[in-house]
Amino acid sequence: MQRALTEEERETLLSVLNSERFADQSPREIYATLLSEGVYHGSVSTMYRLLQRNQQVKERRNQLRHPTYTKPELLATAPNQVWSWDITKLKAASKWTYYYLYVIIDIFSRYIVGWRIAPGESAELAQELILNACLTQNVLPGQLGIHADRGSAMTSKVVEQLLVDLGVTKTHSRPHISNDNPYSEAQFKTLKYRPEFPERFGSQPDAVSFIGELMDWYNTEHNHSGIAMLTPETVHTGRAPQEIARREAVLREAYAAHPERFVRHPPRHPPLPEVAWINPPDKERATAAETNQTTVDISTDLSQLP
Repeated sequence: MQRALTEEERETLLSVLNSERFADQSPREIYATLLSEGVYHGSVSTMYRLLQRNQQVKERRNQLRHPTYTKPELLATAPNQVWSWDITKLKAASKWTYYYLYVIIDIFSRYIVGWRIAPGESAELAQELILNACLTQNVLPGQLGIHADRGSAMTSKVVEQLLVDLGVTKTHSRPHISNDNPYSEAQFKTLKYRPEFPERFGSQPDAVSFIGELMDWYNTEHNHSGIAMLTPETVHTGRAPQEIARREAVLREAYAAHPERFVRHPPRHPPLPEVAWINPPDKERATAAETNQTTVDISTDLSQLP
């Protein structure tokens, strides 16, 4: 004797279980409600078996599914390999009014490769800024990665298409995790904590003039603690070895003149870090990635020889 429901009966019962009326209810509640209405499609256990077969035992409603965001792990061993960019607000003269400062920074050299000020966030302005920076720095397809948070301008189709056209890879921070974009955050903090940084700007031209001078200072005069107390321009243009050698010569002269003043050892200049990471992985994987990147850099250099 055939006791199982037919295929048609199973489809009918599943449709009832997933209906808007019963999607929030358990099979026992549905069973009792249908019986009160003089309807019988199957037992409670039959309902559970049918739901289990269709992987719907836990929840049958359409749920808001939160995407899984991967932690970005980005490595730079030379300038123009990884850029970070972000937008910060500058207070205008009127309350609740702002100017928006766009900045692109190279994470290896800390050099600001592009910036602009606008009255608002705009994907088109971001597109123009990134394009001009890539052209100025002579970025080749496949050479660069650009990292940003998930603001509307950063994730816009306009910017995404530009990066595809330029052969530039893109990554984004995870939502609500500022540590995924540390270089931009630190750079904004350095600028805004300058003693002369105004509370408000009277006009956009005022902001452009002031920020322009501040950007020049940051690139050419600011001895950055993250790059062996060198200026970003010195590192970005490849003059770090010569500058460190010049400073070490000064230190040797100081030691030769008064060795008694240096108790433990002669004064030493800190070395320039060989890598810059956003979210470095565990030591073993980081070492492998750095070795691989160094090999790529050497191969690229050799390929450019005449």
